[in-house]
Formats: sequence, structure tokens, C-alpha cells
Amino acid sequence: MALVTGASRGIGLGVARALVARGDRVCVTGRNEEALAAAVEQLGGPGRAMGVAGKAHDQAHQAEVVDRVLEAYGRLDYLVNNAGTNPAAVPLAEADLRLAHKVFETNVLSALGLAQQAHRAWQREHGGAIVNVASVSGLGASPFLGMYGMSKAAMINLTQQLAHELAPRVRVNAVAPAVVKTRFAAMLWEGREQEVSGAYPMGRLGVPQDVAGAVAFLLSDEAGWITGQTLVIDGGLLLSAGVS
Repeated sequence: MALVTGASRGIGLGVARALVARGDRVCVTGRNEEALAAAVEQLGGPGRAMGVAGKAHDQAHQAEVVDRVLEAYGRLDYLVNNAGTNPAAVPLAEADLRLAHKVFETNVLSALGLAQQAHRAWQREHGGAIVNVASVSGLGASPFLGMYGMSKAAMINLTQQLAHELAPRVRVNAVAPAVVKTRFAAMLWEGREQEVSGAYPMGRLGVPQDVAGAVAFLLSDEAGWITGQTLVIDGGLLLSAGVS
């Protein structure tokens, strides 16, 4: 059984689809109840999925999600921390620190909070796996996306810390996508997709399925000796930047 946050659309919904396709039952979360209901239907309805609406960083919501998952399914094997926000594209020197708090609450503290909840409620005794959705922006400088990049760098470090602390019963890994064609990332590619994709050796931008397959692998038994790692999914972008 898997819990995927920020999964009413985009990468999160893609991950949920991949997990349902391999036979998992899934709980998806997000802020919009109607969008979540639509996602649950796309995933096969109540027999395969359930949705719990709320804000990812809200501790009461986190506790409710875990409680409802255990009540409905009796277990919580996998956690995918995908919820994220990037409310402003401004230089850090001009950034509103209130927005920085929001970014870190949603992108980092929500992941830590849910990892704690899942660990206490199920994974400490029974084991499991966690995947955090980070970003290539967390691997270096990201002009005008500094707050987002800082939060994703923190998520990559969080992944390493949790992997060390929760081993051997719980594996914790991350994925770091480049630009994926979702509504969340629209400002990075919409209206100029050909220009943006020209920087990628693979000749195209990512789609949610590219990330979903990697996440499903990291949650599988085939990845049973992998923990504390961040898998870059970038169509070769960092090769072009001279970063390996």
C-alpha cells in the first residue's frame, strides 16, 4: 500500500498510476477535493485508490492521512513525498522571507512530518520504503528559482539523513527530475517548448511517466540494496552543463 502526496495531477498522479498498474493500492493527497476525487476515479475508483484532501505541511492533515490509510488498508508500505510549491520566481536577494517559509514548509517539512508519521505508525515495525521527489534545481544554482532549489537541496540531504537513521528496515531514496511537462512547471516551458528542449541531449522534455517508472523501481524489491541515493532524471541536461 502506497501514500503519494501532491497526486491530484502531474508527477504525483503519474506515480500513483504506475503503482496501481503493478498492483498496489494507493492513497493520494492534495489540496483540492474535487481534483482528488477525479484522480481516484482515474486510478480505478475506491477499490484501488482513496483520496484525502488537505495541506501537506499541516500536521493534523498528516496524522489524518496516516490514520485513514491504516483504517482502510491496514498497512503503509510506501511513501512518496511529491507535494511541492514554488510561489515566486525572484532572485534570493529580493525574496520575501514569508514565501521562503511557505516553500520550506511545503517542500521539506511536510516530507519529514509524513516520514515520521509513517515510521511511527507502520514502517518502524514492518519496514517499507520512501521516495522523495526532489529536483535538479537542488544540485546547483537555479537562477530565479533559488528558494525552490534550496528546498530541494534540503530534501536531498533529508533523504540521506533518513536513509541512515531508518536503515535497515526502511529504505529512503530520492529522484531529481529536470523540467517535466506538467502544469506546475508550465512557466519553465509553455510557449517555448522547442527552445527549452534544445538544451536536452535526449531532445525532449520529461513527462510524468519518466519519473513514475523510476519511483516505482525505487519502491520495488529490485531496489532492495539501494538507499540514500538521488536518481537524476534529466534527459541528459546536466551533461550539457558539464556536471556529472
